[in-house]
Amino acid sequence: MSSLEEPLGLDKLPSMSTIDMIQRFSSGACRPRVDDMGMGNCFIEGRSCSSSNSCTEDYQEYSKEAFPWRRHTRDMSQGDFLSRRSLSLGRNTKVFGKVCDTRHVPDHQYNSNCNGHGIREMPNKYLKGIPKFVKIVEVGPRDGLQNEKNIVPTSVKVELIHRLVSSGLSVVEATSFVSPKWVPQLADAKDVMRGVCNLEGARLPVLTPNLKGFEAAVAAGAKEIAVFASASESFSKSNINCTIEESLARYRAVTRAAKKLSIPVRGYVSCVVGCPVEGAIPPSRVAYVAKELHDMGCFEISLGDTIGVATPGAVVPMLEAVMAVVPGEKLAVHFHDTYGQSLPNILISLQMGISTVDSSVAGLGGCPYAKGASGNVATEDVVYMLNGLGVNTNVDLAKLMLAGDFISKHLGRPSGSKTAIALNRMTDDASKI
Repeated sequence: MSSLEEPLGLDKLPSMSTIDMIQRFSSGACRPRVDDMGMGNCFIEGRSCSSSNSCTEDYQEYSKEAFPWRRHTRDMSQGDFLSRRSLSLGRNTKVFGKVCDTRHVPDHQYNSNCNGHGIREMPNKYLKGIPKFVKIVEVGPRDGLQNEKNIVPTSVKVELIHRLVSSGLSVVEATSFVSPKWVPQLADAKDVMRGVCNLEGARLPVLTPNLKGFEAAVAAGAKEIAVFASASESFSKSNINCTIEESLARYRAVTRAAKKLSIPVRGYVSCVVGCPVEGAIPPSRVAYVAKELHDMGCFEISLGDTIGVATPGAVVPMLEAVMAVVPGEKLAVHFHDTYGQSLPNILISLQMGISTVDSSVAGLGGCPYAKGASGNVATEDVVYMLNGLGVNTNVDLAKLMLAGDFISKHLGRPSGSKTAIALNRMTDDASKI
């Protein structure tokens, strides 16, 4: 998620030195104490253990439910691919930092149950909470392109949306009805909607920051909209020129108007972990904004790590706080990959029961408020990971990569997807044989 109205330059924000940035987004600032995480020291401390009928800590701790907040369970049979894969790993198996192997470690006298039966159960234990199906919300055409300096032709945007839908994506955020003065890249919103209005097989929501934008979207044929609020007071003021409470009042008017026309409204919450001005954001504040959006009628709330500073340790307490006031099935996660943490963040979110993920083809996007911040997590990378977990997305990765190649070539730069780069390299290498 990036700017919706006026994308302020870095010179308009308080300066943050590298050291200050590190301190403000360090594990101490953004991650709860181990005791608060409900996972125990075993989750983060790497230890070695011998397979000679022993383990240093009582293995029974691992027999307990590791993720008590999990709302959905996934049944995995003994014949499941992931189970078979775990068996193939043999005795040298690592699970969340604990390694069971045949090496003797003289400093530890192990007591325990680190045996074949326990090893076989571990993968199922830690993966069973992952949903069988994950809905991917593609945000590339809007969030991915809105900060591009060079205007992307309407025809290219329309072609991109068509390609994304043809890959099997069921939700593609098409554009945003904001003032062309603030976001010139999206000044062609009406023309884009005209080019995709007859497209079947997918929902095409558009962003509407206020009632005027909502009316323009409806006039252009939009059948689904989204509104945007921030968990950071400073970010809200700099990004949409109003306080959090003022923005919520604005969106209540939009949701009321949408309800009269039976138009679904999705809600976004930005800065759910960190803000470039305020630093770490309290989970309770994220929960408050999410609940307000839910109570005003938003059918789904997307939680966005706008500047990409989140780690799994910060995601857990944030989601726990939000899921205490908004049903998990109505939540989505939206991660930027500034520090390369998006996939781990998505994985822990899935383990907590989240089944909707926002992403952007070729990793398009970025945040103008964080120097060096990279774009959204690449849709190709998300699909590749989910495929590896045996999770269904209904997305054809090959077709998705073609869509990513299409827009990357137009923008004149390599794809931001590691999966696309790796698979394309393999294809190129094979063609030389």
